[in-house]
Amino acid sequence: MYNLTLAQRIHDLIGDQPGLQEKKMFGGVGYILSGNMACGILNDDLIVRLGSEAMPEALAKAHVRPFDSYGKRMSGWVLVGPGGYAQEADLKDWIWRGVEFARSLPAK
Repeated sequence: MYNLTLAQRIHDLIGDQPGLQEKKMFGGVGYILSGNMACGILNDDLIVRLGSEAMPEALAKAHVRPFDSYGKRMSGWVLVGPGGYAQEADLKDWIWRGVEFARSLPAK
């Protein structure tokens, strides 16, 4: 089961975005904008899609690690542990980084 409190916090931040879909996936939930995943939740971790160029900076932060899906590292994706998004400003920053990256991609 994924963190429902975190899901509500994310919905409160981006629930009004045009083209947003909340889709159950990988045992959690993904937030998809115009066909491109921006972020999601896996258990208590926040998944954020940042792109490969942003990875070194993101991985230097506390509570952040690469996102591995079924043993395969997902390039351009990170997992942020609860300590990295506990403060509302930190959650907002991570979520909007994912939204901006998703919006930079062509719609599917």
